[in-house]
Amino acid sequence: MAIEDDRRGFPPVTGLAARLRGAWQALFGHAGAVASSSAAHAASRAPAHPQALLIEQLIDGLPGAAIVLNREGRVIAFNKMAGTIAPALRRGEPALIALRMPELVDAIRRAGRRREAQRVEFFDRVPHDRWFEAFVTPVRLATDDILMMTFNDLTPLRRVEEMRADFIANASHELRTPLAALLGFVETLQGPAKDDPAAREKFLVIMQAQATRMARLIDDLLSLSRIELNAHLQPNTPVDLAPIVRQVVDGLQTLARDRGVEFNVSAPSDPVMVLGDRDELIRALENLVENALKYGAAGKRLDISLQRGQTRGGAPEARIAVRDYGPGIAPDHLPRLTERFYRVDVADSRAQGGTGLGLALVKHVLNRHAGRLTIESTLGAGATFTMHLPLRMDDSGLSGESPTNPAG
Repeated sequence: MAIEDDRRGFPPVTGLAARLRGAWQALFGHAGAVASSSAAHAASRAPAHPQALLIEQLIDGLPGAAIVLNREGRVIAFNKMAGTIAPALRRGEPALIALRMPELVDAIRRAGRRREAQRVEFFDRVPHDRWFEAFVTPVRLATDDILMMTFNDLTPLRRVEEMRADFIANASHELRTPLAALLGFVETLQGPAKDDPAAREKFLVIMQAQATRMARLIDDLLSLSRIELNAHLQPNTPVDLAPIVRQVVDGLQTLARDRGVEFNVSAPSDPVMVLGDRDELIRALENLVENALKYGAAGKRLDISLQRGQTRGGAPEARIAVRDYGPGIAPDHLPRLTERFYRVDVADSRAQGGTGLGLALVKHVLNRHAGRLTIESTLGAGATFTMHLPLRMDDSGLSGESPTNPAG
């Protein structure tokens, strides 16, 4: 690949490219001493360009991938990050050997021909799917013209876009199902069952259940959205966890009686203080207890414990554990339980009125509180969901009682 040697003036460049060009010009104006002291080393590493060592030292400090080419399109220098994008890069060899993405090659040719900075996005499947944007900028030095290429990894942004699209698709599907059922029953009541009181009563009960399911899903979506909106703002209000545990247990006693489940609650008599949002913590614990009542009711018993402990790093923490004695969860499901709309048993979850967002909401609440959720389960022996929250430190730096049961 030959890049035309056009000596016309470059258009002004801004940002990173402008700063690098200014740095190079400053360096090359005083490069005699450096070049004389390391001429042999520079020649061995990149014999195609006299300032290759200086260029390489400059781009090595960049956080992203960078490649520098000469007028003929041969590689003068590149940093370690660039080697991860194009492992076949070799100094002194044509860039086309290593950079085989057509969009990138075209951008290099345009930048060399027009003497204008070029931006291009490309997709790389090897060794795994990745998206990049590249900037190809002509730079005029005192003795030579070069092309500087810098890269930004767009993969995290694209992953987020894919997750957002999946989320919208899942949410639409979850809403469409009860909505279709409602429309179907309305049409039936307006038609064949118009004058059938028994059918009308039966269908109205089902319609109410479907409408309740939609309302619950919308409520969960709004709650999750609010929590994510404030995810960067850690709560700073002192909250005692013991009253929260008692309030949640009292509020779910009716559901527990309906399912034949007995609560066994243990908590210290003195306050267990954390910095948090009381409403969010209540919602998170309610979700865990409701899940245990819905899916672990077969064990006829539910243990809820509040205690102090320590993280692996020795920091004091509060733990609220919800232990059921139901069928348990298979190990392959455990890593995905906090994903939105993920269900171990889709049919059973919907029959129980689940939205698939409960544990995702718990995870986001705990993340906002600088806490975490741990899940332990054995098939046939139930499951334990534990909320871990940093204990509030008082003015003396103490968190109250000495912690017990340090985390493994």
